[in-house]
Amino acid sequence: MTPVEAPAYVPGHGLLRGRTAVVTAAAGAGIGGATARRLLEEGARVLISDPHTRRLKDHQAELAAEFGDAVTSTACDVTDETQVRDLFDTAEREHGRLDIVVNNAGLGGTAPLVDMTDEQWTRVLDVTLGGTFRCTRAALRRMRETDGGVIVNNASVVGWRAQAGQVHYAAAKAGVMALTRCAAVEAAAYGVRVNAVAPSLALHPHLARVTTPELLEELTAREAFGRAAEPWEVANVIVFLASDYSSYMTGETVSVSSRHP
Repeated sequence: MTPVEAPAYVPGHGLLRGRTAVVTAAAGAGIGGATARRLLEEGARVLISDPHTRRLKDHQAELAAEFGDAVTSTACDVTDETQVRDLFDTAEREHGRLDIVVNNAGLGGTAPLVDMTDEQWTRVLDVTLGGTFRCTRAALRRMRETDGGVIVNNASVVGWRAQAGQVHYAAAKAGVMALTRCAAVEAAAYGVRVNAVAPSLALHPHLARVTTPELLEELTAREAFGRAAEPWEVANVIVFLASDYSSYMTGETVSVSSRHP
């Protein structure tokens, strides 16, 4: 089929004016970077984090050229509890409050189950699921004191759908979905909402580097629109979940996908 072109970029409408957000793994051109930009365009002050310090500073500088001191950054490895605590301490120190957390950090890879090493399994689970756990815990410890907030986790349709070579990643993302549901039940008592997005295929330079052209072509062919999502199209759904337009949604995982069977 002929691919359906992506729509025009949607301008901001001030949906998050006056709020402060933290976005993990936000350096670069992927979903995290697109989400940081969309949050800023909607009026939020944003603290971006990433374990890659140089790339993080470069992306902060790029955003600061447009949004000034509304964007700050601090390095954070979400597998390190001390760094996670420091991340949220920095958000409160620099911006005075914490309203939105986007847990975007994750690690993929491809390996058949029979050849997968313990290290491959553990690393993917620790970054993708363990990192989401640590950041959610840190955020809730602060949000319960302020009676409100929103957490949005980045899951994946692979948490629902079988894909060869993705046992570790699929298990981690299914875990993120389960964590989202359980955390939402607990967080409701604090006035905090917890939801997730589950993208199918959002094409960006990093994905292109770690995925074969053949696999990308196969995955793209399964999409109903005949193309991958733009990262900002996923970010738009994250903005919706972070905004008051989703005020009665919690514990949900929203598929951001045009994929057909």
